[in-house]
This record gives sequence, structure tokens and C-alpha cells, in this order.
Amino acid sequence: MDEPWTFVIDLPGRLRLAPRRSEHVVCAGGERVLAAGEIGFRRTGGGWRVVHVSNQSTGYCPDLGCWNAVAAALDGVGLARPAGFTHEVVFRRCSKCAELNVVKEGFFVCAFCESDLPAKWNVDGTGSQD
Repeated sequence: MDEPWTFVIDLPGRLRLAPRRSEHVVCAGGERVLAAGEIGFRRTGGGWRVVHVSNQSTGYCPDLGCWNAVAAALDGVGLARPAGFTHEVVFRRCSKCAELNVVKEGFFVCAFCESDLPAKWNVDGTGSQD
């Protein structure tokens, strides 16, 4: 299973999966979440393990701090996992033009209006981190 899956961790802390082409908000039933992203599994001699996991979700734009909820959910279902996200996505909303940005290579500048982006996560209203 090399193709990743869409995942969310719902508010009770459960892992929910959907095919990769699914929207995170649909996977979550339109509800708020603790975490969201993409996840890939591989079968090993000892069962299934998570081989890659990210917080890549433009529906929820989760902060990197959501890893704790991901780790707890994976541990709860007995899946071997990496120590953290294998691919981290940093989301920020521009304070000047309100556009959503993906911060690349630590460059905290809005791609739309070239204003400085906040250092702290500020994507409002989509996840439980606001």
C-alpha cells in the first residue's frame, strides 16, 4: 500500500481513513478535528506500520503540534509509526490579505501580497487549534 490515505484524528482521538482523493473535511464528517493529513502504510513481518505521515491538509491546515494527537491515535490502534511527521507542512494566514499560505523553506512571506507572515500558527476556524 504505497499510495497514501487521507486521514483525520477526530475529537475523541480516533483515526479515520478515506481514499487519498477524498477531502479531509468529508473524512471528518464536517466536524472539527485534532489532526489531519496524509498517511501511508506498509505490511511487514510484524503487521502493518506507518511509513509516511504528514499534516498536509488544506481543508484543516493543522499546525505541526497536532503530531501528539496522531501519535496517540496510532499507538491506540497498535500501529508502528515514525517518531514524527515524515513530511511537515507549515500553514499561515496572511494578516494583511487573509490568504492562506504554505510556508516553504522557512520563508515567512505571503506569496500573494509579500507581507510578513506570523511566526505562530494562525489559521482560524478549521481545526481545533484556533
